[in-house]
Amino acid sequence: MDRKGEVMKFVFVNRENPIQIKKVEELAGRIWREHYSTILESRQIEYMLQHFQSFDAIQEQIACKNYQYYLLNQDNTDIGFAGIIEEPDKKSLFLSKIYIDADYRGRGYASETFAFLEEICRNKNYHKIWLTVNRYNESSIRAYEKKGFRKVRTQVTDIGEGYVMDDYVMEKEILLT
Repeated sequence: MDRKGEVMKFVFVNRENPIQIKKVEELAGRIWREHYSTILESRQIEYMLQHFQSFDAIQEQIACKNYQYYLLNQDNTDIGFAGIIEEPDKKSLFLSKIYIDADYRGRGYASETFAFLEEICRNKNYHKIWLTVNRYNESSIRAYEKKGFRKVRTQVTDIGEGYVMDDYVMEKEILLT
């Protein structure tokens, strides 16, 4: 697909806009079920969607946990989303979520999203972006490494119901100009 002249928009998700939150929930359901089906059992995917990506969970994250969500929009079509937490005291940005619909992967949208996040960091004098990624999510790990992230440690987090998140913590230093 030729994207010459096209500009992806990053639409801030307002906690008082239930249509936007519902769109994030719908995208998460579709993307997670497709992407994680070879990594996690379906029961864990459904559990995690309910606890971390349901309408109520997203509203709570925005209202109580300082999450900022952005819909990734191309030609008036929502193609993915990102969720971040700014950590001014640590001079860092936590990238909690970045998901792009399967039909739009491999077209440079992740690169545009990372450029957008790096610009936030530069504007606020943040020195790094960090994230967690499932240790068996090889395609995402390769993509993050290609963008300059490096593995700094492993972490296992109990998320309830006998499920854990078995992750790498990855970081990317941001050069401030």
